[in-house]
Amino acid sequence: RDDIHFLRRIGIREPRTALDLTQADLADKCGLHRTIIVSVEMGERNVAILSLRRIAKALRIKPADLLSERP
Repeated sequence: RDDIHFLRRIGIREPRTALDLTQADLADKCGLHRTIIVSVEMGERNVAILSLRRIAKALRIKPADLLSERP
């Protein structure tokens, strides 16, 4: 249960919407399939660190920012 809670806190949605990107737009920018972006945002996927790096680069943030603790 704690693992699921952690995965749901990966912060992709806020920076994505701040850049006015759809999930499909972000997927295209980072070379991942849209279903990966969707499942990461929903906390359903234990995403690989290299994929997180690609997502962060597309969002123009540091990978660590995706993992920072939020309420």
